[in-house]
Amino acid sequence: MAVASEGLTLPAVVEELLSEMAAAVQENARIPDEHLSSLKFIFGPSAIQALDLVDRQSITLITSPSGRRAYQVLGSSGKMYTCLASCHYCSCPAFAFSVLRKSDGLLCKHLLAVYLSQVTGTCRQLKVSDKQLTDVLFTEKKEKA
Repeated sequence: MAVASEGLTLPAVVEELLSEMAAAVQENARIPDEHLSSLKFIFGPSAIQALDLVDRQSITLITSPSGRRAYQVLGSSGKMYTCLASCHYCSCPAFAFSVLRKSDGLLCKHLLAVYLSQVTGTCRQLKVSDKQLTDVLFTEKKEKA
């Protein structure tokens, strides 16, 4: 399972870990403890928070007929965030501050939860029209303004 899209990759160690986790889940239907430890080592407290989001089935993949894909993650605060896995983006303030501005993190917990839900196959799916997906993306932008 390729987690990152072609040409846009996470650091190699994260790619390898997610790939190993996907293989382990496929073989044993669970993430081994050593992978969970590695996840916590790389992402700190965000790893536990992301796993909690996955456990609560807070991630929905939204697809449209044109092939566009976006994820919506219901955050622990009850706010909905939009994630674009293809370019490693999340609309949450933590992503803007910690990942983009300070560069002290690779991902926010929402985006990590998206990748983990892909690995575990627990992502809910919703098919919408192209217009509906556009509305989802623009609604998010309007709320920020």
